[in-house]
Amino acid sequence: MTPGDPGGLGPELAVRLLAAEPRLFPGRLVIVGSLAALDMHQRRLGIESVYTRLDSLDDVSTLAPGVYGFEPETVKGSQPAPAECVEEGGRVAGECLQTSLDILNRGDAQGLVTGPLCKSTLMAAGFDFPGHTGFLAEGAGLAQDDVCMHLCGPKLRVSLVTTHLPLSQVAAEITGERIVHCLDLTCRFLEKLGVDGPVAVAGLNPHAGEDGLLGREEIEIIAPAVKQAQRLGLQAVGPLPGDTVFHLAACGEFGAVLAMYHDQGLAPLKALHFSDAVNVTLGLPFVRTSVDHGTGFDLVGTGRASTSSLRSAVTLASRLVSGKARSG
Repeated sequence: MTPGDPGGLGPELAVRLLAAEPRLFPGRLVIVGSLAALDMHQRRLGIESVYTRLDSLDDVSTLAPGVYGFEPETVKGSQPAPAECVEEGGRVAGECLQTSLDILNRGDAQGLVTGPLCKSTLMAAGFDFPGHTGFLAEGAGLAQDDVCMHLCGPKLRVSLVTTHLPLSQVAAEITGERIVHCLDLTCRFLEKLGVDGPVAVAGLNPHAGEDGLLGREEIEIIAPAVKQAQRLGLQAVGPLPGDTVFHLAACGEFGAVLAMYHDQGLAPLKALHFSDAVNVTLGLPFVRTSVDHGTGFDLVGTGRASTSSLRSAVTLASRLVSGKARSG
């Protein structure tokens, strides 16, 4: 686990969650982050240490089950600025994410849970990525288009064809190849979860283009891609109007929805599952789950932020790593 920006909610939520449920993760959980940030919140909350400090990662794969804390050399001495969005926070988050990636790439861990980071400070600190997904994809030797952002809630599951783009650029980035690849990754993920039902593909335009009257992307790109996916044996239907497909999926008619752009998919997802959704990166050679909320600098130290999303992210990662995803 890497808690993300040391000044954001990540360290606080990790401390609160693990203090309340120390056996939540039944295996070996290593927190790679600013231990000063974790310790600060433990002192503030009057909590005994939730982790055992590690001075080295040389033997991490042989550690007994438990919670451990490791601080990279490049982070030691950094003083967290709680509730502040500063460049140093982005640097610490980036360094800890890189260390976590190194552990995964050498096979000493099988999964990663990430806390929220601030994209602008991450980039200001010299990490040229707009967030976790691109960072992890490149670090695993993949292209951005090799992976797919998926949001998983108890009732609604959503994958995204495009993610963090200005709306004016979305249509140009939607291709048949990308749609088929996202459908393949989503169908395989649903199989791991034991979730039945096809993936419904949302249209880009109002009323799914209404036979070309409101746009031709459905006719020229999306519908042919769905047919191609069906020929490959994938359970997919669409394109369907975006104003109804999410309701039908939440009612159980579909296993998931493939949305064309970020807010098309995340607005309904967060309306239903604001506190307990999990962000999953599909297509990586390791498990990666994350909270589905931001750094929440304004909530740090107030006690108002829920640990539900982090709990869900840790629980799902545990199930996926153990191969018991169907049991939950």
